[in-house]
Amino acid sequence: MRNIKLVIQYDGSKYRGWQKLGDSDKTIQGKLENVLSEMTKEKIELIGSGRTDAGVHAFKQVANFHTESEMSEEDMLDYLYRYLPQDIVVTEVKEVDEKFHSRYHAKGKKYLYRIWNAKRHNPFLRKYCTHVPEPLDINLMRKATKHLVGEHDFSSFTSLKSKNKSKVREIFSIEIQKENEIVEIMFYGDGFLYNMARIMAGTLIEVGAGRMNADSIPEILAKKDRSLAGPKAPCSGLILYDVEY
Repeated sequence: MRNIKLVIQYDGSKYRGWQKLGDSDKTIQGKLENVLSEMTKEKIELIGSGRTDAGVHAFKQVANFHTESEMSEEDMLDYLYRYLPQDIVVTEVKEVDEKFHSRYHAKGKKYLYRIWNAKRHNPFLRKYCTHVPEPLDINLMRKATKHLVGEHDFSSFTSLKSKNKSKVREIFSIEIQKENEIVEIMFYGDGFLYNMARIMAGTLIEVGAGRMNADSIPEILAKKDRSLAGPKAPCSGLILYDVEY
């Protein structure tokens, strides 16, 4: 039995997220499994490094599957490119150790959140940036990030309802850059809870717009109350940028 690792890029605009939903083919995982199953003539179950929400994109998603197929890596890559829709591209196919697990072995992830910060939106980037018309104070946003970096209980920054699952994560860094109308926020951490990147982005937008105090972040973290953090930012601006092993 071979273990095959895939590196995948996708535009999530038309999809209901990564995770397969019943028989729906409107998910990234569902589309990939259908093509992989046709390719190998086996029922393929694909393991992703993590889920992305409906409308969220990926510059580098990682997944793996097991197969008896003897098809070469290059032939697999060509087959996938030929039969997947144009908004999903597998950029790498590699046979890996049988114990490799794309989710459990991930050591770090990067999420990029992109904002079009101008009075009027850009029609060409509307699917890949969130439009924020009011001016954003980048220095205030950077000040707020200092409170989020480190190991914290991020209960206030997740939509996850489970009380049994640990909500402690470590954020290694948050970098904010602005060039012309585009603001980019790069979140780098050991892992992210459900909607965590979008809620952190929404909170930073609130700070930048002057609706929230940058120094309120420690109290929001300490109270572990989702209602105290900012709104969940729209899915269109979020990209799974990298997965590290």
